[in-house]
Amino acid sequence: MDRVVILDGYTDEPAGLGVPPYLDVYPRYIAGAVWSVDKSIDVKYFTIDKVRANWAEFIKIANEARILIVVAGIVTPGKYLGGEPIRLEEIERIANMVTGPIKILGGPVARFGYGSAGGTVAIPRSRFRRYYDLVVTGDVDLVVYELLRNNYQLSKVSPALVHIDYGLINKFAVLGSRIVTQHPNYGRNLIIELETYKSCPRYISGGCSFCATVRYGPVKYRDAKAIVAEVEALYSIGVRHFRLGRQADFYTYMAHDTGKLEFPRPNPGAIEELLVGIRNVAPELETLHIDNVNPGTIYHWPRESIEVTKILMKYHTPGDVAAMGIETADPRVVKLNNLKVMPDEAYFAVKTISELGRVRGWNGMPELLPGINFIIGLPGETKETFRLNIEFLRRLLNDDVWVRRVNIRQVLVLPPTPLWNQADEIRQLLKVHRKYFLAFKYWVRRYFDHEMLRRVVPKGTILRRVFTEAHYGNGTYARQVGSYPLLIYIPAKIELGRWIDVAVSEHGFRSVIGVPYPVNVNEAPKRLLKYVPNMSRDVLNRIIASRPIRSYEQLRSIVNNNYELSKYLTL
Repeated sequence: MDRVVILDGYTDEPAGLGVPPYLDVYPRYIAGAVWSVDKSIDVKYFTIDKVRANWAEFIKIANEARILIVVAGIVTPGKYLGGEPIRLEEIERIANMVTGPIKILGGPVARFGYGSAGGTVAIPRSRFRRYYDLVVTGDVDLVVYELLRNNYQLSKVSPALVHIDYGLINKFAVLGSRIVTQHPNYGRNLIIELETYKSCPRYISGGCSFCATVRYGPVKYRDAKAIVAEVEALYSIGVRHFRLGRQADFYTYMAHDTGKLEFPRPNPGAIEELLVGIRNVAPELETLHIDNVNPGTIYHWPRESIEVTKILMKYHTPGDVAAMGIETADPRVVKLNNLKVMPDEAYFAVKTISELGRVRGWNGMPELLPGINFIIGLPGETKETFRLNIEFLRRLLNDDVWVRRVNIRQVLVLPPTPLWNQADEIRQLLKVHRKYFLAFKYWVRRYFDHEMLRRVVPKGTILRRVFTEAHYGNGTYARQVGSYPLLIYIPAKIELGRWIDVAVSEHGFRSVIGVPYPVNVNEAPKRLLKYVPNMSRDVLNRIIASRPIRSYEQLRSIVNNNYELSKYLTL
């Protein structure tokens, strides 16, 4: 029996996330491509973190395969709790250690080059041609499909092959759905990234100067029935968490006049058809979130955008985030880089989503809040740019406009973007402005994020269905499942892989401290009990001295009948 091995080195793009617990489309489409040719082929899926735990096992299995596909590429670097993306030396090491199969490199790393957190200019993809038989600059699933159809003959396959439509993708997506059962997070907090369309409607104007998404060409929409069929296949094998994140702007799915207008008019009917379809085939899903909303769409089409927002809030799950690429509040930088919105337009978009979505949902989080992305190092940036960014955020605070999170990153220059020819100048700009960048980032975390968290999740808020993910020191990191889940630190070691409820106790810069809800006063350590909302030192000491507490009547007496404290406690 032939074998194909897929190594997921993780991907993170402007329109797509594949770092655990998120699973992007690449491994699923590749598996589907293989099984569409021959259902008997043994497809093995590995994450890079699983490989790191046992290199010998992986090398043995990979060397017995006919094809090894490595998928990787971090285009929008971030910090990750669930996994560490593949390193440059690992991409090369794997190719050197695995000598038996045909070796294929795919994903953003093969299309655009290698980028990582802290990097400025991507390492060109040409570097990898000395290690891999195919460095796929097109669609890796299609290349694998054609390679199998041509009996593994490399000479008959072009690495630049791309899908002309969604015909084969829709087939691959359903057939490849069962590969998710091999993911380490399957049956736990795995969340599946779903694709609704390729490229960006602003393709007609060239798009933002730094962005690689428009380099995929004209927009190609995926039919709602095909997306629903994929969800149905995934749901049937136990997947319960979904994210409609693989698109430049969810609000322009099937938008009117796409290809004619830079900001096409939203199509609320098409979006409702998609969401209703998903709910019908996955009636007991636990998470349905989105990613990416163009603030320019909301500004240019407010009535339609409000209708889309209301439809989304009807069918999604709470804690959702409409991440907006505002990039800068400096009008000069906006113009020089062909960005989406001027500061006042961005403010309108953020405020619109905040006002509609800030109602609290069943899981304790607001239904839908905006997220804001800033990019540092764009042409035209000056010291004044950072002051304008702070003023923009200060205005949101003063006007009580809620924001779920602010993402600040330095620009990563990729080969197909207009910035590629200015790489040296941008590298120098980032060096000169580093002190302004660090000061801006500190201000955002210390003053904006901290205060915003106090408003979005006030002390005492009960957050439902929180998943314990990792131990840190004497505590536990936990998160809900979603697009941009809030990080919670619990000051006690709790069994990992559990679903619990948490009461918010204190606020950090980007995370909160919480305690399990309710807290068992006889079992909880003192260091945990002291973080229970409204717990005083005197009451804490009385609880410790009185343990074991044998009745709720005794407990109420110890806490002086303080309901605002006792509601968080149990025996």
